[in-house]
Amino acid sequence: MALDLPRTLTPSKVTAFTNCPLAFRYSVIEHRPEPPSPHAVKGTLVHSALEGLFWNHDAPDRTPAAAMDELARAWKELATDPEFVALALTEDDAASFLADARTLVENYFRIEDPTVVRTIGVELGVELEHEGMRLRGIIDRLDIGPDGALTVIDYKTGRAPSERYEHGRMGGVQTYALLCERILGRAPTEVRLLHLRDPLVITATPTPQTLRGQQLRTSAVWGAIERACVTEDFRPKVGPLCQFCHFKPTCPAFNAA
Repeated sequence: MALDLPRTLTPSKVTAFTNCPLAFRYSVIEHRPEPPSPHAVKGTLVHSALEGLFWNHDAPDRTPAAAMDELARAWKELATDPEFVALALTEDDAASFLADARTLVENYFRIEDPTVVRTIGVELGVELEHEGMRLRGIIDRLDIGPDGALTVIDYKTGRAPSERYEHGRMGGVQTYALLCERILGRAPTEVRLLHLRDPLVITATPTPQTLRGQQLRTSAVWGAIERACVTEDFRPKVGPLCQFCHFKPTCPAFNAA
């Protein structure tokens, strides 16, 4: 019996499948439970604070103090979030968790001045159906310049990749550029990853060639997922990421019958 296809394809799902098809099956297809990730929960907290900074404050009022107010609001809301509750942080751990989130928000102001940014979309959901594939994403921020040029902004709270892996990390934001081009009728002139941990900015310029390449890549991944669902053949991909995989104890690559 064929397995059910995912309802949508997102940049994170593309990455998950290419990293390890079997882990993708366990997580996305079978929805096996996974413990919450402190890094992911902290990313949600910081994203919420920066979202509030742009939604709730006019450009001249987007100050560090306003950002800290938004972080306090987001922290209060996070207290009842199931994933945060499941972390079961001690009082000291929670204090360290929040202190690190404050550092990430402070670092944002070291790489960008939000008072001069004109934003036309925050946490902007974009979706496109193409040849049976529903490609979906959420853009952290879509900015527009004085000349009408669009810029896609994506916040990252983890460490920036080395130069060797930098191109691979641009895949998600290039997918957002593709979605903008198909939905809005024009591609952004820039896509930027704002790495708050380091802090630094990685910028790329979408071209017709890169957009076509991204379309071909996502279509190829979707086709591979379709075939794997029909044959129920999702093979493990052994590599450095295995040491962080919650499915390793039941993975056939490490537990031969």
